[in-house]
Parts: sequence; structure tokens; C-alpha cells
Amino acid sequence: MMAKYLNPYTDFGFKKLFGEEANKDLLQDFLNQLLPDYHQIADLSFKNPEKVPSTAKERKAIFDIYCQTKDGTRFIVEMQKAKVNYFKDRSLFYSTFPIKEQAKKGGWNFKLMPVYFIAILDFTYDEKEEKQKFLRAVSLKDQDGDLFYDKLHFKFLQMPLFTKTEAELETHFDKWVYFLKNLENFEHIPVILNEPIFQKGFEIAEISHLKPSQVEIYEKSLLEYWELKNVQDTYFNDGVTEGRMKEKYDMARALKSKNMPIEFITEITGLTEKEIEAL
Repeated sequence: MMAKYLNPYTDFGFKKLFGEEANKDLLQDFLNQLLPDYHQIADLSFKNPEKVPSTAKERKAIFDIYCQTKDGTRFIVEMQKAKVNYFKDRSLFYSTFPIKEQAKKGGWNFKLMPVYFIAILDFTYDEKEEKQKFLRAVSLKDQDGDLFYDKLHFKFLQMPLFTKTEAELETHFDKWVYFLKNLENFEHIPVILNEPIFQKGFEIAEISHLKPSQVEIYEKSLLEYWELKNVQDTYFNDGVTEGRMKEKYDMARALKSKNMPIEFITEITGLTEKEIEAL
């Protein structure tokens, strides 16, 4: 039996909650919990999530959600379902697109507006348990730990590391994370989340409120999520040594058999498109 509420880790669920014009107050409220006081969002607008490179040989980027405030501050918001190779490199690469698009012709003085890359991760990338952190807020600092540049920020939320129960929730941010992590499992609105912003979130996420065509799209999105998690749990490994290459090929075959996009398989396995097409 399908759950009462959407799974926000699916493409459909995440974009239904945070990626629609009518629901941008949810995204705004969530982002403001991650931002300093001087970068709080009063209003935002969605931008084209597909960023095309300047030459055909360069790789393009497709963000889950890409938005901008009235003053020009840019936000990339990603829901990352599966562990990928070179995740930190990928995050940095994606952040270059909203930086480069600010370039102006003529006598531009190189002044940039802030860029935030925010990733909600359905996995942990901190391998050593003693170094694991649920939230990593990253910015450019000097050798003494002092802030060097205040216009490029990364926020990584490793959702499996958030273990607070309802009774342990202390802040509005805690409530948002608890909402996202447990949404699919709720059968009713918990008392602690019974406030307007979350009431709207539950209203949007209730599957019975979707149109039949939307339910069909969601079911496909949910199936892809389950299949991906199953394949990942079975095959994924961090190594790049020759002794583990067979596992990479096995995983690529499994993902390919599920008709996952080639670009996505390359990110998960680290194999090239040519290697995957040859399987």
C-alpha cells in the first residue's frame, strides 16, 4: 500500500515540495534556517535549472532547483539520492555555473553576488565515524581559520546522521529536517509540526491530493528511487582499484537494465559513457 505522503527523496516529491512557484514559501523558509542573518531571503524566483556550457565539448549541469533573490544571490539546491564518485568535486563544479553567468560584457568590475550550494544527502560521505557531522557549512577561510571570502558557501546535510526524535527537536531547522526525513512514514501531522508552514507542506505532500497523471509520474519516480537504493546497497563501493572494477561494471549493468540515464550511471560508478554503452 502506498504511503499517505510523498517521499521527498524522489525527484517528483522534492520538486513538488520545493520547486513550484506556489510553494516557494516552503523553500524560502527552509533555506533561511541555513543562512546567516544578513543573507535571509525576503523573496526568490526560480531560474532555469539547466546550465549549458559555452562550448559543445564542455559538460552541462542540471540542477534540481536553481533560484535567485531580488538582490542577485543564487542558490543551487540538490537532493542527492545516491553516493557518487568525486562528490565534492562535482559540487564545486556545479557552483561555477552561477558564478560565470554573472560575468558582464564591457567594463565589468568583477563584483559578484553570493552563491550557495545546498545539498540534502541520502547518504554519508564522512567515512570515519569520529569525524562525521550531520551539517557541514563550508566557506573559504585562510590558514588561521578566519573567513577569507563570504560569497561562496556550501551546506551539506548528511540526512542519515540526523537521529533526533520528536521529543528532542529544539529549533525550527530541526523541525524541517525531521519533516523531510520522516515525511513518507507519517500517518498524521505530529503535534510539534502542527504549524502553518508544515501544515502547508503536508497538504502539498498528501498523495490523495494529486491528479491521476501526477500519481503515475510519482509512482515511476518512487520506483526509480527504490531500484537505485537497492542497486547501491548491493554493489556500491568507494574504491577505484582494479580489484574492485568488476563491482563497478556489475553495478553499471544493473542500473542500465533499469533504464537509468547514462550520465547518472557515470556519476555513480565513475565509468565512462563509452564503457557503459559497451556493456
